Amino acid sequence: MRLTAVLLVLSLAGCMSVRQEDVDAWAGRPVAELDVHPVFLTMKVVRTVTPDGTEIRNYVNSKDMVSCGGGGTVSPGFKPQGYSAVAAPTTYSSNVMCTSSTPTCNNLFYIKGGIVQRFTPVGSGGARCFTDERMRPGFSGPVNY
Repeated sequence: MRLTAVLLVLSLAGCMSVRQEDVDAWAGRPVAELDVHPVFLTMKVVRTVTPDGTEIRNYVNSKDMVSCGGGGTVSPGFKPQGYSAVAAPTTYSSNVMCTSSTPTCNNLFYIKGGIVQRFTPVGSGGARCFTDERMRPGFSGPVNY
């Protein structure tokens, strides 16, 4: 059941995509708008600076996913003939296998002199990034993301 729900979410995310107009809307905008954006404020951010002074901010949108399954076997005990008064032990063996992944959308912003130069979403770990009007500068409404 859980695996079905995860697959449904991933398949629905596959219908969404990065819209160029959402990405382009950030070019030339002051970084102060990014600093107060309600969607990006909820994400972990990793900052690096290149040798030419360009700041790269990666707003990481990810979720750890774990799926486990398993089973077991009950084996009745062996009772040699002639020993009917002694009960042989029953054994149970089990196995569990788990897999985990972290699909991530890395929202990369390139900033120079306090101005966003470009925004590039990059999916990894099986994630597909998507954008909509909530990702644009100036958005300030409530969000369930």
